[in-house]
Amino acid sequence: MEGCRIQSYSKRNYTIFVDADACPVKKEIVELAHTYYVEVVFVASYAHMQTNPSAGKWVYVDSEKEAVDLYILNHVQQGDVAVTQDTGLASMLLSRRVYVLSPRGKVYSENDMDTVLFFRYVSAKERKAGRYSKGPKAFSDEDREKFSTALEKILSKREGI
Repeated sequence: MEGCRIQSYSKRNYTIFVDADACPVKKEIVELAHTYYVEVVFVASYAHMQTNPSAGKWVYVDSEKEAVDLYILNHVQQGDVAVTQDTGLASMLLSRRVYVLSPRGKVYSENDMDTVLFFRYVSAKERKAGRYSKGPKAFSDEDREKFSTALEKILSKREGI
């Protein structure tokens, strides 16, 4: 049969979802996804629309505060991979059995989420009281390398390598 393609459904393909509004490692994600033949979906708000987007699928959502998070939550499936700096989103994704890591290469686990969310709460409380910390250190080449190593480890584990 011309044009007929046999496809195996024994193993579901997975996707990398990226909270792309302020993600500094898009290039690394695209390169590793290409190496492992994994689909990448970059999700960004219209306020952060790319004029020259990276490879991969780009989805733009409203500029509402949680629109990117809601899109990812509504489309992610168990076994997918997500890249986000948002610890609240990370917590919700972990409960859905999604592999989650930050752009700095921190791989989140359910075991450490209580502590992570507690510090998030304390920081928000301090800001509300008018006390501000210095903020995160500048993103470095070491952070970029740590991220690439962590993502490659997750992808190779998913592939059984």
